Amino acid sequence: MAPFTSQELRKGFASFATGVTVITCVDEEQNPHGITISSFNTVSLEPPLILWSLKKHSRFMPWVEVGKKHLIHVLERSQESLAMHFATVKVNQFDQIGHQRTDSGLTQIKDCVAYYECETVSVHTGGDHNIIVAKVIQLKNHPEKEPLIFASSKFVGLDFSKAKSS
Repeated sequence: MAPFTSQELRKGFASFATGVTVITCVDEEQNPHGITISSFNTVSLEPPLILWSLKKHSRFMPWVEVGKKHLIHVLERSQESLAMHFATVKVNQFDQIGHQRTDSGLTQIKDCVAYYECETVSVHTGGDHNIIVAKVIQLKNHPEKEPLIFASSKFVGLDFSKAKSS
């Protein structure tokens, strides 16, 4: 163990494999917005809580504050281009992207592994990020699909054919 630079820490963090999500929400005029997030994590089954983090000064913060709803999409192995698309700010983000509006007014991207409709219950400061804790309100899961994984600064998949069932 030794002291480190922020670049070395970033490389160290990259060794931790994580799923890739896109989070969609709406602004005050009900316009849809999306952002790629790999900091998604489960918190609790009862009540059903998840967490994810967002840069403190992100333009998204007003749209995911306490009481606001958002939709978490677990990306499928073939959706690398979606992860890259929503990783940068764009005008008309959903043009050319297969999507639909949910009954609650959120934008749902098609063909993902899982969807979690959530409502933010708390926001905590964590360094240069905010940690958003949200209650899962609705769930849709497609366990037959393989998730997109990000590890060592690359997109990868999992080979479920060799996995042992427990």
